[in-house]
Amino acid sequence: MQAITSEVAPDRRRWLALALLCLVQFMVVLDIAIVNVALPSIQVDLGFSQSDLQWVISAYALVFGGFLLLGGRAADMLGRRRVFLVGIAVFAVASLLAGLAWSDTSLVAARAFQGLGAAIITPAALSILSTTFAEGRDRNVALGAWGAVGGFGAAAGVLLGGILTDALSWEWIFFVNVPVGVVGLVLAPVLLRESRDASVQRFDLPGAVLVTSGLSLLVYAITQAGQEGWLAAPTIAVGTLALALLAAFVGWELRHPEPLMRFGILRTRTVSGANVAGFIMGTALFSMFLMLTLYMQQVLGYSAMKTGVAYLAVAGTAIVWSAVAAQLVTRIGVKPVLVTGMAALTVGLLYFTQVSVGGSYLGDLLPGFLVIGVGIGFSFVPISIAALAGVQPAEAGLASGLINTSQQIGGALGIAALSTIATSGTEDSLAEGALLPQALVDGFASAFLVGAVFAALGLVAALTLVRRRELERAVLPEPEVALEAA
Repeated sequence: MQAITSEVAPDRRRWLALALLCLVQFMVVLDIAIVNVALPSIQVDLGFSQSDLQWVISAYALVFGGFLLLGGRAADMLGRRRVFLVGIAVFAVASLLAGLAWSDTSLVAARAFQGLGAAIITPAALSILSTTFAEGRDRNVALGAWGAVGGFGAAAGVLLGGILTDALSWEWIFFVNVPVGVVGLVLAPVLLRESRDASVQRFDLPGAVLVTSGLSLLVYAITQAGQEGWLAAPTIAVGTLALALLAAFVGWELRHPEPLMRFGILRTRTVSGANVAGFIMGTALFSMFLMLTLYMQQVLGYSAMKTGVAYLAVAGTAIVWSAVAAQLVTRIGVKPVLVTGMAALTVGLLYFTQVSVGGSYLGDLLPGFLVIGVGIGFSFVPISIAALAGVQPAEAGLASGLINTSQQIGGALGIAALSTIATSGTEDSLAEGALLPQALVDGFASAFLVGAVFAALGLVAALTLVRRRELERAVLPEPEVALEAA
């Protein structure tokens, strides 16, 4: 293989490549949320218990988050386009298997396999984007589009999930990914240039295994706490093992010559702030969509279709505000937009604490949905930009993997923690003599309140860690990308 240097691709080809990357990323983000509305149907058809149902979401998020850093390193080492194509193939096959699932175990396994495909796709795609567009206005526009896809995909997933589940069946929320994967496999070799970082020589598979197993056990411990109690021996034992594995991961990374996670990248406070905000945003949003879906279907009696349509207010406003945010970050800066987004998420979650048994869409849901739409648009876009502030092209895979890891792991832990809080609140209300609908509402309200606290912490991180000076200084010349000549 011969290493050559690429000139910047013509504008038209660059923007077509961006459209393809955004399409595939939309598919990946969509699959985080699309299962929410279908969960009751999946539970009935495959015999999931109430406590195990969350693993349909968590299995995907955990493997996605746990292997993102390894996926980023693989993209930098083996070639970003090549790894991107492998990820699309894995994701499409896993989606087909998920739609054909015959039991609860087979579906969770297929979802984990999907998560692996997503962990390969996302950092490769974001690395391709960051090495195609120079840091500055063009990259901000491209990352604005990327962030808008992330925000819209999260909201559109619950809408599309309801439509597909009612109109066809829950299996189609997975089958729909297959044709998108085929389109990606056909167009990627045409629109995307190959690039890689020749300095990366080895994988850190032990690091990926340690962090993924540690985080998986941590989520399991939080889940068990809702059934056994926080101080029960099984909860403490699993939690201790999880923390030991995560500590081993940190120790291994600090000594490894080419670590999966180079902690030095977090010395840039803006990158640190973006990852803290991304983690908290995932914690709040993943769990919020799950809680609201269960509230609409279990308390208000909405069908899957009606639940999906109800989310149209979020999806529609997220599109609009994501487009606005993409423009504002180049005019007033990343930090003001991010602060506004995290504040809106906090307000929206606080609004949902007042949901009631006899609630109405206009009174209990719509105002919160509109505020959350602002929060999604004004959070995803600036976080995507801040996470790559000042990052050299050689570390694009690491930085892109890190921000997506933060979001996915935050989502998995948020679902586990807030589901446990909601379950405990419901059981306490039932013990006090409340009827089931009111007990469910009490549990959801407790979860929304904790979610609002998390979002408020994200607001604090945006205010204190994200620095305008670092964002303004991070304007580099057009990157030179090492290409592999076929």
